[in-house]
Amino acid sequence: MLAMIKDALLDAGIDTLKLIPFLFVTYLAMEYLERRTADKSVNLLQRVGRFGPAVGAAVGVVPQCGFSAAAASLYSGGLISIGTMLAVFLSTSDEMLPILISERVAVSTIVKILLCKAVIGALSGLAFDQFLRLTKYRYKTERRIHDLCEREHCGCEDEEEGSIVHAALVHTVHIVLFIFLISLLLTILVEGFGENRVAGILTDRPVAGTLLAALLGLIPNCASSVMITQLYLDGLLGAGQMMAGLLVSAGVGLLVLYRTNNHLRENLKITAVLYGFGVFWGLLIELTGLAF
Repeated sequence: MLAMIKDALLDAGIDTLKLIPFLFVTYLAMEYLERRTADKSVNLLQRVGRFGPAVGAAVGVVPQCGFSAAAASLYSGGLISIGTMLAVFLSTSDEMLPILISERVAVSTIVKILLCKAVIGALSGLAFDQFLRLTKYRYKTERRIHDLCEREHCGCEDEEEGSIVHAALVHTVHIVLFIFLISLLLTILVEGFGENRVAGILTDRPVAGTLLAALLGLIPNCASSVMITQLYLDGLLGAGQMMAGLLVSAGVGLLVLYRTNNHLRENLKITAVLYGFGVFWGLLIELTGLAF
């Protein structure tokens, strides 16, 4: 047992160390991109009207820290529709993109995953807004917009006027710790039960695996998208299961929604709809055998 844990620590440590340079460079680029485009993205989202879900899905795919949180705040302020917010939640990649890049996944594969999330986000958001219009559902709030990202996320907003190098370093340290712990747990799990046995729990049960992956994705933390992406890269999750988990993995978007919108019942309904979309699209991908 001790020998297995020692080997797992060594393997997880070596694998994680290899990722640090790639993660840091990726987050450096993402920080630069966010500071150049964040305000423009938010302003655009407020002006697009009924086409909000399509624009939200397209903008959400661009790696911008906290954009899902901004969408939640805009919705709580009555400035965007539920469908637009859901489109952003479904399309945003959270920590998936830097992990895929650091693991040197083929560019074509990454593009396919991002496009798939964007298309699903747009279709789902547009369909849900149309459904609400048919049911004549209306919701407005007097609550003002509050940007709570700095209290809930990784601290990148604190660096708005500071060095992007420091902000990228903070991101890298946080995610490296997550990756190390998750890799360690996965290694121990696989070594203890056997890779085929662990994979069989999920891959041989596409429905249960999809439901579980989507449930895991609802955790409002970077760890959920890290774990789902790692499980997929390790071959323990199928494409549909991975997509179900990553579609609902909106970073701290849900957390900010619950903090800024004081309608608890509505928040619970939105969470259920988000989960339902993730499960639906995940099962569809699993049943059609779509691969990335």
